[in-house]
Amino acid sequence: MKIALIQTGGTIDKDYPHSIKGWAFEIGKPAFINILKNAQHQHELSFHEFCKKDSMELTNDDRLELKTKCESLEENHIIITHGSDTLLETTKALSSIRNKTIILTAAMLPEKFKDSDASFNLGMSVAGVQVLEPGVYIAIHGYLASWEKLSRNMETGKYELLD
Repeated sequence: MKIALIQTGGTIDKDYPHSIKGWAFEIGKPAFINILKNAQHQHELSFHEFCKKDSMELTNDDRLELKTKCESLEENHIIITHGSDTLLETTKALSSIRNKTIILTAAMLPEKFKDSDASFNLGMSVAGVQVLEPGVYIAIHGYLASWEKLSRNMETGKYELLD
């Protein structure tokens, strides 16, 4: 199976600053490269860096460009790493794409952190992209569901299934 992985940025890809002075983080190398190098998977993967932004900085134009990118890829199975804050906005923008299975995932802590949920979420994404029907999904907080079936609890910051 051919799977395309696209990095957009977000906490999952944050790294200690190399060019920024102080304590701020910057978007580093795609987290999926580090996670998958030890996964012993058997898939043909292609890696793509997209805009490398915190999701709060994504614009509608960025989302339209991401949609065009997804549509232009030869792969029909796509995983996108993204920031958790605007997952729903981006999934909605991608929802009209047909004949592709697209999963967006994020992490509450950067992949570089010991207690990060990045590996778990990416693992759910790799499994899900193989078995789900075409559509747009989110893999986060132990959920793997259609974007329309999740909401974000603004008090906890976590995603939850809608009733």
